[in-house]
Amino acid sequence: MGRYLLRRFNLFIATSIILIAVLFIATELFPANKPYILSGIPHPTISESLKISDEFKLDESQPEQFLAYLWQKINGNMGVSATSQQPINEELKRVLPASYELAITAGFLAFFFGFPIGMLVSLSKSKMSQHTIMAFILAGYSNPVIWLGPLIALGFGIKLGWLPTSGQINLLYNIKPVTGFMLIDTLLSDSPHRLSAFYSAVRHIILPAVTLAILPFTAIVRITRAAMMNIMNQSFIQAAEARGLHTRSIVLRHALPNAFIPVLKNLGLMLGSFTGYGILVEMVFAWPGVGFWLISGIEQRDYTVIQGGILAVSLNIIFLSIMIDIIHTAYNPLSKKEIYASN
Repeated sequence: MGRYLLRRFNLFIATSIILIAVLFIATELFPANKPYILSGIPHPTISESLKISDEFKLDESQPEQFLAYLWQKINGNMGVSATSQQPINEELKRVLPASYELAITAGFLAFFFGFPIGMLVSLSKSKMSQHTIMAFILAGYSNPVIWLGPLIALGFGIKLGWLPTSGQINLLYNIKPVTGFMLIDTLLSDSPHRLSAFYSAVRHIILPAVTLAILPFTAIVRITRAAMMNIMNQSFIQAAEARGLHTRSIVLRHALPNAFIPVLKNLGLMLGSFTGYGILVEMVFAWPGVGFWLISGIEQRDYTVIQGGILAVSLNIIFLSIMIDIIHTAYNPLSKKEIYASN
């Protein structure tokens, strides 16, 4: 297992270096001067220009410039935002928790509802019920978020007025950030209105979280249904039925744990599309996360924001994909057998 984890760590390092190399090549294509692209300082002084040139080896060859660029990124030198003149690291600390909060909430909703529904659809004897539910699932999966998000906001936020359609919390509340997760920070606040602030944060996250949850929800239902139908036809399930075990016991103790394995594997494969989906959701609902921040940086031609945002999002996808792969391998008996056999 240790050798397997080492291989996954090496994969993370190699993929990260390739990602940084792509960003380095992209800096050559941006329509601006190199010191500004790398630092975010629009009009650097002579001393600042010399410092930038020395840090990024701008007078050296391309390989040396890339090594310098790689070293600066490893050390966390992301420059400053040309728009706000704040360090990119500080900007990321501000926007990443909001994206995590939205993604975790959406993922919880998708799994909490998707896994049981997929199981129930697979066990249903009514073909009409199966086809009806799967038709709704396919419709939800097929609709693009750029159309579905505004439709949900228009229907439940503007027409009915049930829920807010933008922001993370009502601007009347001044909540001091502690964890960066607004749902937690409102409860940790010493404000006498913290419960009202928490209720406001819950209402603000519902529409974007539900919109973001639709894609993984539909995928989880489909994968769970297919996995359950396959597992229920396996010989060990038929043997359990022949021994007289109750259907509920067979499903909960034997079928569901095995159905979870392909769901977990496919969730890792969906991270890229889920992240792109999340960026669009943040734009539609003006959610102050890294996606909204990155798109704003692109619109304003803030090159350090573009580099920092792409690097942060991509590294998160790479890291989470590898972590899901490790969890899947540890959970799946067949994968563990292959690992120990190879060692």
